Amino acid sequence: MQVNPYLFFDGQCEEAFKFYHQVLGGDLCAMMPFAGSPAEADVPPEWATKIMHTQLTLGNWAIMGSDCPPGSYEMPKGFSVSLQISDPDKAETIFQALSEGGKIQMPLEKTFWAQRFGMAIDKFGIPWMINCE
Repeated sequence: MQVNPYLFFDGQCEEAFKFYHQVLGGDLCAMMPFAGSPAEADVPPEWATKIMHTQLTLGNWAIMGSDCPPGSYEMPKGFSVSLQISDPDKAETIFQALSEGGKIQMPLEKTFWAQRFGMAIDKFGIPWMINCE
């Protein structure tokens, strides 16, 4: 069994996943718009180019996402996407990139359990935890 986060956006899915690909690397393997899919009829015409499904694969795990149909988006709450990073310098770089334009909830710093740990909500409203043991 594998657990992968599925993130929902209010029209910024493509921008968010291109940003995550730039920051995290990996393989951006899918970017399917509503246009041309069976779901196209469920969204207004101006929403046709929005993303019905995308996936960023990073090693053995993936982050997936889509744009919610207009009027159905809710801000994420009650979870964080947790990244386990072994290199403190890489943890710093990723944390800074993800927190830029967003909100730092806990600065990335040494804790009793990790060389670095921090929490931030990115500019797309997605909560992240960076843990570097």
